[in-house]
Amino acid sequence: MDAAYTDALRLSYEEALGHSNALTDHISTDHFSANYVDPPDWAIGPFQRDPALTFRLDGQWDDPTGVGWTSSAIFNPTMIERDGALHLFYRASPRMESTASRVGHAVRRDGDWTDDPANPVVYPTLPNETLGCEDPKVYEADGRYVLFYNAIRRTDEGETAVDIMGMVSDDLESWEKIGLVVPLDVSLGWAKGAVIPRDEHGRAVRIGGEYLMFLSEGCGGRPMVGHSDDLVSWTFAEQPYLDLAPLPGSLFEVACAVVRGDDLVLDFFYADENGDFAAAQAHYSVDAPFTQLGLHRGGSLAWGGLQKLDGRWSFAQGWDAPRGERELYVYKEVTK
Repeated sequence: MDAAYTDALRLSYEEALGHSNALTDHISTDHFSANYVDPPDWAIGPFQRDPALTFRLDGQWDDPTGVGWTSSAIFNPTMIERDGALHLFYRASPRMESTASRVGHAVRRDGDWTDDPANPVVYPTLPNETLGCEDPKVYEADGRYVLFYNAIRRTDEGETAVDIMGMVSDDLESWEKIGLVVPLDVSLGWAKGAVIPRDEHGRAVRIGGEYLMFLSEGCGGRPMVGHSDDLVSWTFAEQPYLDLAPLPGSLFEVACAVVRGDDLVLDFFYADENGDFAAAQAHYSVDAPFTQLGLHRGGSLAWGGLQKLDGRWSFAQGWDAPRGERELYVYKEVTK
């Protein structure tokens, strides 16, 4: 890394140490996911914490960037199983919801978590990553794994920009960065999402013979959907797919998408009619993935995706960890 890049990373880290956001500081997973009112049959949830699966990060990683980076919060993880082990990829930040994030990896085998000694597995190395790498989402397709993450940068005009980036792996241990996934003429300098429908095992599901990617934040306010045959190369087109009028509210971001039989369920984060944070799910058929069939308030906000653990839909999140404690909690669907 040249001196200018290192200086930019150091400044980003110092700014992140002073981060505070009154809107996000009070987010609680239970607020969104612990109770649903009259859920329809297609809805997934509500959820309750399984204390036996809690992951705690102890100690600080070595910093490959050399700026002395440390973390005080872990959150927005993604999980997937392979060969009987549960793999967890998570965002680690100097402060909760700050920039200057990195992505870590941990594995649970025989009831115990082990943090990857190679951490961080994703950290700034590219020109558009000077403000951090965050919010991983992992998918399996045809025996290969693709991990998407957000690269945060500052434009020449001093504005913050977000790019969706990709990595590939054959074993969830060794990763190769493949660079920009959503072109700048699509993102217009800001894109979040990389939400691809997954099945209960975390495998990406082809719909209409192809993989779909729902983008829900940025892109100049346009609802964009990606199309791919291999999860690596994507084309994008404007495609309305979510109507919040029945709730009502305004969309922040789609968190994840689940295929369950003939149903497709999108789980999303929005502002309700009072401007308060809320979660909900939308229902579609896999035969018509952009034709909304229903809406229901109550969601998981599983940014990294839902999958089944021990036969129950599950996700992980770290929002409810005590301030300064680096813990992630696993939530499982309440038995009906």
